[in-house]
Amino acid sequence: MEAISNLVKRFERGALTRRELIQGLTTLAAAGGTASAQVASAPTKDAAIKAAKIDHVSIQVSDLPGSIAFYEKMFGLTVLSEDKPNEIVRLGTGKVLVSLHHKNPTGLVDHFAIGVEKFDRESVTRELKARGASPEDNLDAGFHIKDPAGISVQIVGA
Repeated sequence: MEAISNLVKRFERGALTRRELIQGLTTLAAAGGTASAQVASAPTKDAAIKAAKIDHVSIQVSDLPGSIAFYEKMFGLTVLSEDKPNEIVRLGTGKVLVSLHHKNPTGLVDHFAIGVEKFDRESVTRELKARGASPEDNLDAGFHIKDPAGISVQIVGA
């Protein structure tokens, strides 16, 4: 998570272009098996939460059609689903990798999702609360918690 936070901070300071941010996030997503969530206490071997991969990244954009075209052209992604009332388009190659949300402020990663093994919402909620987190559910980030930098980390089944 620190790597994602550092990328976002560098982008916000103007040290990275939007393209460099996306390339960095894509690289991290590709290495998904090595990513893990940092939590207040170390999980036990049989814990309800075991990170398995980065599931997807959600980006707030100003030009939804232009952003769709970019990901289609540059990475061969296709539109997998749309939420037209909320202006959200999900792209991927068989599964969602990038979610684009026409929303201000733009150029922000509004959340990323970690897929966990054997996801059970009730047991994950209990475990998160036991570790001092406050799980929430909303349109923008789904079922999620906030990391120390305030970034929403959505939790989904792997």
